[in-house]
Amino acid sequence: MPLNRLFEMAASNAVNGARPSRPRREPRRLSPLTLRILAVNVMALGILVGGLMYLGRYQERLIQTEMDALRTEARIFAGALGEGAVISTNEDETELSPDLARHMVRRLVETTETRTRLFDTNAGLIADSQLLLSPGGMVQIEELPESSPGNRITRLLVAIYDGLTQLFPSQNRWPVYIDPPPGHAGDFRDVRRALAGEVSATIWSTPGAERNGGLILTVAVPIQQFKHILGAVMLSRSGTEIDAAIRSVRLEISKVFLFALAVTVLMSFYLAGTIARPIRRLALAADRLRHGHGRHSDIPDFTARGDEIGDLSEALRDMTAALWARMDAIEQFAADVAHEIKNPLSSLRSAVETVARVPDPARQQRLMSIIVDDVQRLDRLISDISNASRLDAELSRAEATSIDVAAMLRMLVDIETDTAGPETPTLRLDLEPGAVLTVDGLEGRLVQVFQNILANATSFSPRGGTVTISAHRRRNIGPIRLPNHLPAQIEIRFEDEGPGIPDNKCEAIFDRFYSERPASEKFGTHSGLGLSISKQIVEAHGGTIRADNRHDATGRTIGAMFTVRLPAS
Repeated sequence: MPLNRLFEMAASNAVNGARPSRPRREPRRLSPLTLRILAVNVMALGILVGGLMYLGRYQERLIQTEMDALRTEARIFAGALGEGAVISTNEDETELSPDLARHMVRRLVETTETRTRLFDTNAGLIADSQLLLSPGGMVQIEELPESSPGNRITRLLVAIYDGLTQLFPSQNRWPVYIDPPPGHAGDFRDVRRALAGEVSATIWSTPGAERNGGLILTVAVPIQQFKHILGAVMLSRSGTEIDAAIRSVRLEISKVFLFALAVTVLMSFYLAGTIARPIRRLALAADRLRHGHGRHSDIPDFTARGDEIGDLSEALRDMTAALWARMDAIEQFAADVAHEIKNPLSSLRSAVETVARVPDPARQQRLMSIIVDDVQRLDRLISDISNASRLDAELSRAEATSIDVAAMLRMLVDIETDTAGPETPTLRLDLEPGAVLTVDGLEGRLVQVFQNILANATSFSPRGGTVTISAHRRRNIGPIRLPNHLPAQIEIRFEDEGPGIPDNKCEAIFDRFYSERPASEKFGTHSGLGLSISKQIVEAHGGTIRADNRHDATGRTIGAMFTVRLPAS
């Protein structure tokens, strides 16, 4: 199998991962995110409206107002009966006249909707505004129930409302009112307390589905003349007006709720559409990109939104671009590796095929030397390729530490000086006095960068020449001054006195497998990956590296200069 195909398969496996490929995502008819947004918004609105619909305090105020009015009305009735329906007995005592009392009760209740009952001191019923005496006996008057709403829909809504009101606890906390048969006034505790001289009031709830838990208010007041109790008058009134007021308020709240619910649902779908639909489009685009072939699938651009989804879209687009750039780099790297390995392999194969047919021992020895050199060249090439392939993973996983660049350069200069031969150029170190030259990074990798550049500088410098290494703290990059919120730059320069860099090759020397070595150096000693790896390391630290030629006053090239800039700690 071709070597570049192996690299492409390895890159594909790295992208897809070891997990099995999942099937394509199918578009959902209704987004779960939409349902969650709708549920949360409607639930919040429902809780708010439920609290408003309770109306417990409002109902209590209405009941208290109605009870005060009924209590006042009962006192007026009792006072009128105590003055106008009293007769004197033979023992110079007074008592209620049943005929006068009935007549006054009928006249008093004509303008009210209050049921009035009058009792004597023995708790016997004297008069009842709902009972009329006739020649045939006693006739009871009962109010007709309210007519049902007109159409079926209205009746259904009212039935639903009445059913829901039963859920509110305020409707079920009062005793149930049971109207006793006529003449059994002792069953009314309010009457018993009134005959004892107290004013008594009670709130009742009416039984039966036809009333839907309505209210009845009763007040009993003693009838007195000169502190002498002559009987008791009990007024009872239906809570229909209170129920109607509560119902009116709740219906108004319901109208507002229905309008708010419609707006909430529409806004929820709009909000979900602005969130869920773009996210779904991004997910489907990423899924098409994952399962597709080639670069035909683009990530939608939502950066104009100016929100988090726009940021997500921009990040996905940048990630996709970086992914394709990485794939291109992998493919190019595979092609370059295949090309570079092919040359020594071809030379090795030719030498191996030739050595078996050459009888001359001297020529065989030369061919064996070629084979050894090619094998060593392959070994160096594969080692450098392996180092380059592991570099990304190491840079992404390793923890950065604070590094003293000045101490690092001193150590490199000391090592090179101690191991220098007679032809090694002199190293001169120029450090900015008093400057703090620290950066955050991986010390081993930065040492590798400086060693590569220093090795290049010493290999191209003439015998007796000088390589100058300088380090300074800068806030300027050329004529541009860095803003105060950006860190200063630590600038490290390596200047040699060699022939310089060929014209138009100052950028190309950082390409993979580019090699421009001195003529005296043995071929195949370098793989051409050193400066490429150095550039990759420096850029991973947020810095830059560049190469230039040094010139004298006449414009003649007098050497090369490599400049590395790294952000200061």
